[in-house]
Amino acid sequence: MSAGGESVAFWRGDAPLVLASASPVRAALLARSLIPFEVRPSAIDERAASIGIGDGARMAQALALAKAAAVARLHPGRLVLGCDQTLTCDGELMHKPADMAEARRQLVQLRGRTHRLHSALALCRDGATLWTGLAEASMAMRRFSDAFLDAYLHAAGPDVLGSVGVYRYESLGAHLFDSVSGDDATILGLPVLPLLAGLRQHGYLAG
Repeated sequence: MSAGGESVAFWRGDAPLVLASASPVRAALLARSLIPFEVRPSAIDERAASIGIGDGARMAQALALAKAAAVARLHPGRLVLGCDQTLTCDGELMHKPADMAEARRQLVQLRGRTHRLHSALALCRDGATLWTGLAEASMAMRRFSDAFLDAYLHAAGPDVLGSVGVYRYESLGAHLFDSVSGDDATILGLPVLPLLAGLRQHGYLAG
């Protein structure tokens, strides 16, 4: 996938960036930033890669780096971007729900409380880690009714199972919140401004 010919004015890499994620939202954010890229999702075992890590920010950083490194090994000479996002609420690390019943329980747990999203990035090339970044957002979920909760899950459908926190903030998920502190790109899982700074730092973007 490519961001189009306009990206030539900014991109200084010898080949497009490799995105080690299957997320269409992350791909859209890259494309909007006029960064040429190709999608090569990582196939790492996330649970194995995060054993012994109980802190949400550290886990996101470790998984982003593991994904980037794994894909970089398969694509010698290419710059690879790994991403990961975790959620903590009152110090508790939460995971993607396995089914809709668990999704409902998770939303009940988050309702009326404020949680944090930790969005991590890593850039790798061959065996080297070139850069890592982390941005966070604070999310205040409103005290919605059980009737609204059930209507939301019915409308959103199984797509919410792919998101920790059980929401798609770019669509129906916005209805769940009173307020948020943090930019949309961080909430959506790819903090664009830190990434652009990291790419400029290593000469991949015009300064």
